[in-house]
Amino acid sequence: MTNEAQETLQDIKHTLVYNAPIDKVWNAVATSDGLAAWFMPNDMEPVEGHEFHLNAGQFGMSPCKVTKVDPPHSLSFRWGKDWTLTFELKELDGKTEFTLIHSGWDADKVTEFGAPHTMIRNNMDQGWAGMVKKLQGFVEA
Repeated sequence: MTNEAQETLQDIKHTLVYNAPIDKVWNAVATSDGLAAWFMPNDMEPVEGHEFHLNAGQFGMSPCKVTKVDPPHSLSFRWGKDWTLTFELKELDGKTEFTLIHSGWDADKVTEFGAPHTMIRNNMDQGWAGMVKKLQGFVEA
């Protein structure tokens, strides 16, 4: 690998427009039950500073902390030791533009499980592409 490849890894970003009102999408991303329906079981509460866990199955309980809550437009939380997840919502005439941003990627870091960020990022990007579709199915049902 060349040094150029070792620079900061870009945030993962996925934007979709859901045929659902913003409040419904907000409840799907900013409540424990909503997140569990399309993402992972958790004990999240939409309160800044709230510490919670995502049940990452084979990877165990992943520690998180809510860092920003701006209903119904934005929610951010720290995930594990390096990452931040941000959900941004914008109202569009009864529909909702939803953007997921997964930041904190660093070519020089490894996850808690010893996997290099550079390897994991692609898998996560593909995973999120599926997850935002799963969320779409949930909120448009």
